[in-house]
Amino acid sequence: MLFWTNKHVVITGASSGMGLASAELVAAAGAHVSLLARDPGRLEAAVEAVSARCARADQRVTAHPCDVADPAQVTAAIGGAEAASGPVDVLLTCAGFCEPQRFIETEVEDLVRHIDVNLLGTIYAARAVAPSMVERGSGHIGLVSSMGGLVGVYGYSAYSAAKFGVTGFAEVVRSELRPHGVGVTLACPPNMDTPGYAREVATQPKETAAINGMARTIPPSVAAAEFVRAIERNRFLVVHGASNRILYRVEGLWPELFHRVFDGKIAGARRGEVHAGVAS
Repeated sequence: MLFWTNKHVVITGASSGMGLASAELVAAAGAHVSLLARDPGRLEAAVEAVSARCARADQRVTAHPCDVADPAQVTAAIGGAEAASGPVDVLLTCAGFCEPQRFIETEVEDLVRHIDVNLLGTIYAARAVAPSMVERGSGHIGLVSSMGGLVGVYGYSAYSAAKFGVTGFAEVVRSELRPHGVGVTLACPPNMDTPGYAREVATQPKETAAINGMARTIPPSVAAAEFVRAIERNRFLVVHGASNRILYRVEGLWPELFHRVFDGKIAGARRGEVHAGVAS
């Protein structure tokens, strides 16, 4: 864990879930941490939680409220973080949300908001730190996509469109930044036990619930630990869990089988054989 000692780590979506869990881990490993999220009250609570995990008294933990969908706010927040703790050594883009709906029932405004937060919010943050990293010849950008950014899931037309974009963006910047000594890691976690996922479960279509029931929901701390470890080892792709790694490879090598399995789950849900909210 010496990798993180005195590193300045900026984390978006840092007030809860995988962002907060990642912040606690890197603070415990000796990093200075700048927390970005929309809600100032939740950010202050996150500062307290992360500060309590610091390995040394001289570590800096600061809060910078911003909406990642607003590029001006992102630039200002990261500028404030750099003023407080110096150049960014590691960026973790954990901000995101999902509100599953059938495509024909989804308002255009909802599609746009998913793309603004999940995709453009990621790009804005990366764009704010990448030039300085390239100039210094060091740094690492950790991007959070999703299993929904590797495989398309019923009800995720807005979310998967945005997260597939994050996946493609990560592959491009990995190849562009690597020659300059800047690493890129892409995390594709499954569903996590967070307040956001609880809201998803409460409103998701029954067909979405049937597919989500195929995979185990994990704590954000587990996803964060794998993410942090992959960054330390300069690994690019993190797919959490053996079953998800198999699913990812099956979809790529044998998409017809993948589609057949999902179509079967959807048909069963529509017949009432699988009920929303049931997980295996």
